[in-house]
Amino acid sequence: MSATITETALSGLTLLNRGKVRDIYDLDDRLLIVTTDRISAFDHVLPDPIPGKGAVLTGMSEHWFGLTSHIVPNHLITTDVDEMGPEVAPHRDALRGRTMLVHKADRIDAECVARGYITGSGWVDYQRDGEICGIPIPAGMQEAEPFDETLFTPATKAESGHDENIGFEDFRAIVGGVADQLRDLTIAVYEFGRDYAKERGIILADTKFEFGYVNGEITLIDEILTPDSSRFWDIREYQVGMSPPSFDKQIVRNHLIATGWDREPPIPSLPAEIIERTAERYREAQALLAG
Repeated sequence: MSATITETALSGLTLLNRGKVRDIYDLDDRLLIVTTDRISAFDHVLPDPIPGKGAVLTGMSEHWFGLTSHIVPNHLITTDVDEMGPEVAPHRDALRGRTMLVHKADRIDAECVARGYITGSGWVDYQRDGEICGIPIPAGMQEAEPFDETLFTPATKAESGHDENIGFEDFRAIVGGVADQLRDLTIAVYEFGRDYAKERGIILADTKFEFGYVNGEITLIDEILTPDSSRFWDIREYQVGMSPPSFDKQIVRNHLIATGWDREPPIPSLPAEIIERTAERYREAQALLAG
């Protein structure tokens, strides 16, 4: 695994975008996606990285892309830096274990979300409106209770801040005639991952995907079924009526809430113990699901 990296500056390569976690470089018809160890919370990138996080996200995406390629094509070409060409070769040591070479896609500007359990923003919406993304939900459900059927609850794709849940017809207005296909693919990949995870003692509560077009074909892009894009629970810790601990950055969020931070700069540093506990949670997710 490469050393902890918070930001890249790869000479000879064109930086296309620097997101909260990923640095993306333009290689003509391909992209180089470098997953750093940055971590964000409450719409801010924190000053302290989580060692190894980028490698965990890359390794898990590679694992899941391989397992789900029979359901939908994906953009991954390789994660082997030795196969990424002469432009990348000078940076192999820094990029090893945290980088994907992918086909460039025309991104579909909507988040495709699948929910198997009522939690998170879905729980909030349900308590307020009795529905999620315009879908009526039976009265009397408890937090973390499973739905009878998987819900497709799309969201806007926000460049900054929070994605916003939208109804299916608003989703159709954004994506056009492929709305039904995207819904069906989202549910199919989620349910495959849900069943796979359950066999390993993990509940996949919900997840989000991004799609794009590669050579005119709908293709799964970005990341897939990682702790940054999905809510994983340990079956042993699960019970209806409460939100179980998740395999992600919830430890960081809980710490920041406890400090009383007002979610505005300056952004507080994280104690070493919080950093290590979070890193361990990410490693544990990878070991259980993609080990």
